[in-house]
Amino acid sequence: MAKLHPRRVLHLVALAILAFGLGAAGCIYLLTDDSDDTAGGQIVILSGGSTYSIPANATKLYVRDLQRFGGKAALVFDDLNRWFSGLWHGRALAATILWISIAVSLAVFLVARYLFPPLPLRPDR
Repeated sequence: MAKLHPRRVLHLVALAILAFGLGAAGCIYLLTDDSDDTAGGQIVILSGGSTYSIPANATKLYVRDLQRFGGKAALVFDDLNRWFSGLWHGRALAATILWISIAVSLAVFLVARYLFPPLPLRPDR
């Protein structure tokens, strides 16, 4: 059995990581929807009978109380926390997994390229 060069093994690992990440991101993207759930939000019923969901952080009362207790920094960190937690739900999760798999695959490929010397050339027989 032929022995594989470590550089080639790491290239195959990088390709496997990329393929698995693309497949997982594709499955998540196709199987989830971006329905706006009302968890942590308020429901407003208008006089016409239509209902709307408003996120809790969009209300003036929430923003005023948060700013009163924590200042402007609390508002910034609350927005940052909501953005980061939003990366792990629905179709945004598919994009997150896609970018993470691309970054890890690229890192493994670059490690293989710079850590191990190039493959030796075979002389003509």
